[in-house]
Amino acid sequence: MFSYTLSLGLALMPFVSAAIIDVQVGAQGLAYSPEAIGANVGDQVVFHFHAKNHTVTQSSFADPCGPLAGGLSSGFMPVPANQTDNLPTFTVEVKDTKPIWVYCAQGAGTAASHCGQGMVFAINCGQDGAPNSFTNFKKSALAVGASLSAAAASASATPAASAAAGYATAAYGDYTIPPAPVPTQVTQAITLGTETWTTTYASYPGSPNPTPAAAEGTVHKVIVGGTGILAFDPLHISAQPRDTIVFEFHQKNHTVTQSSFADPCRKLNVNGTTGFDSGFFPVATDATSFPTWNYTVVDTAPVWAYCRQQTPSSHCGAGMVFAINSDESSGSGRNFAAFQNVAKSLNGTAAAANAPVPTTSTTSTTTTSGATNFKVGGASVTLFIAALIGSLL
Repeated sequence: MFSYTLSLGLALMPFVSAAIIDVQVGAQGLAYSPEAIGANVGDQVVFHFHAKNHTVTQSSFADPCGPLAGGLSSGFMPVPANQTDNLPTFTVEVKDTKPIWVYCAQGAGTAASHCGQGMVFAINCGQDGAPNSFTNFKKSALAVGASLSAAAASASATPAASAAAGYATAAYGDYTIPPAPVPTQVTQAITLGTETWTTTYASYPGSPNPTPAAAEGTVHKVIVGGTGILAFDPLHISAQPRDTIVFEFHQKNHTVTQSSFADPCRKLNVNGTTGFDSGFFPVATDATSFPTWNYTVVDTAPVWAYCRQQTPSSHCGAGMVFAINSDESSGSGRNFAAFQNVAKSLNGTAAAANAPVPTTSTTSTTTTSGATNFKVGGASVTLFIAALIGSLL
């Protein structure tokens, strides 16, 4: 009988845990949720961006609302108000246990600063009571905001300084735009032929008289596009209530779509109310008759519009925008040229930036090694356990 003894070798690989910690950006107003976390080396912090336009920008405890040189930055993440799924994300892997200080850079340096209103976040900060606690960090950010607000209030002594203090960033990106005009409510008796009525309206700087030229209004013709032309002609008009604008579509395939000064290349959507949109009007190169679409002016407020064609590239980003009753005289900075510059500078990137993010782009991955995913304290934790067990033959 032949026998032998083989000692059992059992090798157990080191236990490895990596947490995926979710942080909501802007889900509860101007705040990160949660505002501060503790994390281990190797953990991944996934920021989920909600409606509006925020950033995750690294700062320092000493300068909470200023970017840290060489620090992490998500860039601006614009999200429409009606988008509730496929939210864009930005992931930070924790490399060590040193504190990481973060703020939202929207409105930086202005009284509208999100950071100045307390929109800050921290990883591995000191406990409450410690000098580098999150509470002290947020207090410093709020102090920055108070200082900016005080400077804006002081500057309001002169119209020019007041306007400069009110400058803010556009709806996405970090392009600086002038403040929105403040309309004056006016009640006025209107007489037109044999008709007399009283109207109350918002009078904007540079806006036309609210009295229609005729009971049926005036007809304005605007050419949209043409062979080799990415423009409206004329580029902007002054129009009164009851006036009709007849958009005549020429060669190629264009739209007339309402937007806003701060967001030139995206359809207007304010509190669930969307702006007008003609839809696409394709016109052949050799066409001799042209389709039209009409818009009736209802008041003297500025109206901003663009062509939303994206093929082969953004027509809006190329400067194909249009304005009704833009302020061309008061020097407010909200004239047609400024509106077109915002569109060109931002290059019409809002639509692309807001495209649904594929689920495969998140940091969570599926493996074939028998890993198990589950939730602990709101954080996704993936445990990888492997064991090599010798066997007796």
